[in-house]
Amino acid sequence: MKVYRLLTAPDDSSFCHKVTLALNKGWSLHGSPTYAFNPETKLMQCGQAVVKEVEGRDYDPDMKLSEQ
Repeated sequence: MKVYRLLTAPDDSSFCHKVTLALNKGWSLHGSPTYAFNPETKLMQCGQAVVKEVEGRDYDPDMKLSEQ
């Protein structure tokens, strides 16, 4: 089963730490990062899609993807 997540965070070190943690848990980058202004917080936001192949499991919409 292949799983997909979109990681987002403000444009600060928390975003880099979130992506680094995912990479160290076996996730792979998928596509280019994104960068946009959030008018509610008045901050720039970063986003990065990540994917991971999980063997021996079937997809369930109730599963917590970050724990795969």
